[in-house]
Amino acid sequence: MSSAVRPVAPRPATHRRNRIRILAAAAVLPLLMGALGACGYGSEKKSDDSGSSAVPAAGGEKVDGLDKVKVGYFANLTHATALVGLRKGGPIQQELKGTKVAPYVFNAGPSEIEALNAGSIDMGWIGPSPSINGYVKSHGSNLKIISGSVSGGVKLVVNPKKIKTLNDVKGKKIATPQLGNTQDVAFLNWVKKRGWKVDAQSGKGDVSVVRSDNKVTPDAYKSGAVDGAWVPEPTASKLVADGAKVLLDESSLWPDKKFVITNLIVRQSFLKEHPKVVEAVLRGSVKTNAFIKANPDKAKDAANAALKEETGKPLPTEVIDPAWKSIQVTDDPLASTLNTEADQAVQAGLLEKPDLKGIYDLGPLNKVLKAEGKPPVSAAGLGSQ
Repeated sequence: MSSAVRPVAPRPATHRRNRIRILAAAAVLPLLMGALGACGYGSEKKSDDSGSSAVPAAGGEKVDGLDKVKVGYFANLTHATALVGLRKGGPIQQELKGTKVAPYVFNAGPSEIEALNAGSIDMGWIGPSPSINGYVKSHGSNLKIISGSVSGGVKLVVNPKKIKTLNDVKGKKIATPQLGNTQDVAFLNWVKKRGWKVDAQSGKGDVSVVRSDNKVTPDAYKSGAVDGAWVPEPTASKLVADGAKVLLDESSLWPDKKFVITNLIVRQSFLKEHPKVVEAVLRGSVKTNAFIKANPDKAKDAANAALKEETGKPLPTEVIDPAWKSIQVTDDPLASTLNTEADQAVQAGLLEKPDLKGIYDLGPLNKVLKAEGKPPVSAAGLGSQ
């Protein structure tokens, strides 16, 4: 993933877009020994500093008397809850009633964390590595993870002419989205478990790890610059459409084939000042996930329509169909897997051992789940209560 972000102002009433250019350096949020990012595909940042182009979610009073809530996410299928729930008339907007939604679409985890730290956004969907980054970097004073969103959707895809078995990966060039990002850490951990040696920082060793923005990885694959990639959806399915083969689904490496790939986070100050708004977003998130599970095809179409809106074009059928099947929406943040991912980053030499105690506040979510007749979820000992 590129650390450069091209933000795009949401369409005003006239449906015109004002484009702004913002550059975020790769080390926007260096975490101790390495930056931990997230991954996106064809994402742009939708900004609304004035609030003029935000629209009311639905009729009714403003929740907590708040005019608008600024929410971040990626134009990426692993952010399916946001793509579906934030659409006009979607469950999240419905729950916010008269409070406007100001959506911001990011291209990289560090820039979303920077925006959260600066108060430019209030809440956001984001990957586990930048969540850890933001929490540790602020010494536990800024963000909280308040819900899960998506599990899975990450694959090792390879050139079948060069790589036929897992052992054939040795000596090859494999792309990951960004140094220290969630997929990079997972691949380095997998390599280590096979007994191969790779220098985490340079990517050199028994396997050549090539850090490549998800938007350019398909071209790198077609040109032969890389022999495969450990990437999220829809990049993995895009590569398959270009002739690659799935060699390994990361979900097969985890207990119950579940691991966190996207969380919902919030600024602690915003949670304290506007608990009813946070609760409304959580209700909408839970209802969105229920809708996605009950109506996978309709939800897929809604997500693809949102991607078209954000990136200018929808994903073709041969890409979105397999990509959509490989992700699972979940209210459960799968907290134990977050801890495991942090340990993997430590073992890779990209992170000093973090203290994640208090990174979760699942009280509001469990309140919503109880009201919906659903069981509570666990913070795996990392809760704030």
